[in-house]
Amino acid sequence: MTHSHNSHINNSRIKMAAEPEYESILCVKPDVNVYRIPPRASNRAYRAADWKLDSPDWSGRMRITAKGKVAFIKLEDKVSGELFAQAPVREYPGVAVETVSDSSRYFVLRIQDDNGRSAFIGVGFGDRGDAFDFNVALQDHFKWVKQENEISKNAHLGDSGPKLDLGFKEGQTITLNIGQGKKRDKPRPQGSGGFGLLPPPPGGKIAPPASSGSSNHNTVVQTGGMATGCLLELDSSNSNTVVQSNPTSDLLWGDFSAPASSVPPPSQPQNSSNWIQF
Repeated sequence: MTHSHNSHINNSRIKMAAEPEYESILCVKPDVNVYRIPPRASNRAYRAADWKLDSPDWSGRMRITAKGKVAFIKLEDKVSGELFAQAPVREYPGVAVETVSDSSRYFVLRIQDDNGRSAFIGVGFGDRGDAFDFNVALQDHFKWVKQENEISKNAHLGDSGPKLDLGFKEGQTITLNIGQGKKRDKPRPQGSGGFGLLPPPPGGKIAPPASSGSSNHNTVVQTGGMATGCLLELDSSNSNTVVQSNPTSDLLWGDFSAPASSVPPPSQPQNSSNWIQF
């Protein structure tokens, strides 16, 4: 079973390799004339006037095809399509197709047979437009061939050229500066009276301001005059503490109360009506 499967794959590869390359048609001209031409004199261009233009040796159809990068000029019978001769063209202008010095309607082709033998014949078009189309078809094809060769060359150079190495070498380090931007000063929170609050004194525990009638003890702080600040040291042994600063202080401190756990309750009667009320 495995041997049969491998044989099928090998046969498929052989079939794909044996398939002919796609052939496209570049130009078709239904009427051309073919002439026998005399041997070319050395260092002299071909001249159509040296041919017997009034009595062509063959007349038929011309088809220009392309298979890969090679173009083929095929001379075929008008009715049956039988091939009379063909000229493989691998470059243009080149030895396979040459112009004549005295006319734009005539060309010299180098035809080849299956055995590789070659001969030179003259071909001519009755209309200048047909000669122009013949010329442009070959030029366009070999312009495409040139572009394909350049693309292949650049791709080959890109693969074989030096590659950029972005890896770290041995012992190489990199330094990153993170969070080094300029820090903005955060605005201090403002009290209800528009004055900034100073930080609490070191070592002291300050509870939030007491509401009226809910605190177990009372602390009154009065400030005023020229003093810029006053640090309060709360006496935990006395729940009713009054601290007075310079009457010229220009900063107003809020009411603070020590935690109930750190201040013992005052020795007062059990009657709650004797508590100090504000």
